Amino acid sequence: MQQGRTRVPEIRKGDTVLVLSGKDAGKRGTGERVIKNPSAIQHVSPLSGGKSERSRRGFWKPASRRPVSVVVDGLNIAKRHTKPRQTQGRTDRAPKIQQGGILDIAKPIDVSNVMLVCPNCKEPTRVRHTVLEDGRRVRVCSHCEKAIEVTA
Repeated sequence: MQQGRTRVPEIRKGDTVLVLSGKDAGKRGTGERVIKNPSAIQHVSPLSGGKSERSRRGFWKPASRRPVSVVVDGLNIAKRHTKPRQTQGRTDRAPKIQQGGILDIAKPIDVSNVMLVCPNCKEPTRVRHTVLEDGRRVRVCSHCEKAIEVTA
């Protein structure tokens, strides 16, 4: 990558995405947040066949080998079973009891398994990048050739 250029992410928070594979394939949702895992980029080399360098030496493995993933609102839901717990602050006399139960949590989806939906033409599209007259880099829909703006 050249010096002085900033990388424009393909998918951002607030984008509408289409899930390509998995149990929620074909569904659309809004990107709640984008998770970047820099340790996955550092430790996985192209010559290792996708295996982490540290795992061969016997050290810990990163939590995820995927460099970028997206949490989509209402998709890839997992059940989290929690126990009731007592929490006590510094100024509280009586401990507070956190309620237990089953929580529905949206889990991250790898960025390769989602595709951006253009807000103008409402079609799933690959993202192109162009430089405007004022020097800003923007994402452009490959179907309708319009700039993609984040609505959130």
